[in-house]
Amino acid sequence: MAKGWCHCQLARVPAGSITRQMCKDVTGPMTDQGGIMLEGVSYAVAGKPILSGLSLHLHERRIGIVGRNGSGKSTLLRLMAGLIAPTDGQVTVDGLNPARERKKMLSRLGILFQNPDHQILFPTPEEELAFGLIQMGLAKEAALDRAKARLRAEGRAEWIGAAVATLSQGQRHWLCLQSVLMMEPATILLDEPLAGLDLPTQARLARAFEGLTQRLVTITHDPAAVAAADRVIWLEAGRVRADGAAAEVTAAFAFEMARLGAQDADADLAH
Repeated sequence: MAKGWCHCQLARVPAGSITRQMCKDVTGPMTDQGGIMLEGVSYAVAGKPILSGLSLHLHERRIGIVGRNGSGKSTLLRLMAGLIAPTDGQVTVDGLNPARERKKMLSRLGILFQNPDHQILFPTPEEELAFGLIQMGLAKEAALDRAKARLRAEGRAEWIGAAVATLSQGQRHWLCLQSVLMMEPATILLDEPLAGLDLPTQARLARAFEGLTQRLVTITHDPAAVAAADRVIWLEAGRVRADGAAAEVTAAFAFEMARLGAQDADADLAH
């Protein structure tokens, strides 16, 4: 259990150096149970640390988490979703353990994966939309009726009975989002939600996200995707590198990525 947590501000060090954090420690445990809380969270695989000592309280309406490949972003998302449990520390969502209280999580937290084919389970759109409602205890026929009503309300009545395999990637993304929204969770985790989509589909999904009342936590390597967030967290090598206002953190992240991109570091062999 973490003894305290940090409110961090960014400070730019001299040109040619990296961006660093300046943190003021706040004594006492994190006691607010709302939102997503990580207290001293670490995660390792076969003894190799992936995340180390994360203490965060995510309560803002729009939160971005940025980092390059291998920084621990996807592992953090899986921890918050309860898909894996931490090696050390504690994760809670609205005061509940997401890894242990899966059914209660259905109305509190949803997840939208980068690849819709990793999320879709059923052959028809209405079955996919109804699944979460059935998991929550609604009778199958009633759940299917709600699913069909949602498709009609969204101008997609012709999707009823269609094969999911006939939908485009953008349409499958939309279906996955709707399947999450059917359960009305308070928070939705977005894993690279616009990656690999054409520009019109990106625009439509971005517009859909903007209109949602839920808290959105967006995991991405693209700082532009979280430029309008209320808060952005930069992960580097499994630790929080910076945490603060979107403009400051995304600028620092982009600066550092440009610096690294100017080097030929990828020619070095790992030892």
